[in-house]
Amino acid sequence: MLPVAFLTAVTMLVLWFPVRTLWHQQTELNAAAQQIAAIQQQGTSLKAQARSVSSRTAATLLAREQYQLVSPGQSLIQVLPGDGSGYVAATTGDPGFQPLASPLSSTSLPSNATPAASKSGGANSFVARLVRTLEFWR
Repeated sequence: MLPVAFLTAVTMLVLWFPVRTLWHQQTELNAAAQQIAAIQQQGTSLKAQARSVSSRTAATLLAREQYQLVSPGQSLIQVLPGDGSGYVAATTGDPGFQPLASPLSSTSLPSNATPAASKSGGANSFVARLVRTLEFWR
């Protein structure tokens, strides 16, 4: 039994450990070869793209389309997409879609607005203020 155990131990030391190391190294070499092939394919693609842009007309077209550049003496005009209804229809829509006015801004008050207490005193001033307050219901 002792000779079989010794023979097994020697076999493991001689064969198993070097074979396992060689197998791991081969796996790493295969992964590196795949990376090299991918990089070479990217390089080929970039070279083809560089050849397609190497002409002056292609470079000008690329500059206009992707970078909005124009030739000297020209001006760039961009037409923004719209909803087709025009500017007037957009401003006359539902007032609920307009932004809220700040209560602190003085531009939201009419220029002829005067405090209600300065117009008249007594019970008439309270009723007048109440009617003016509820005026938006009409």
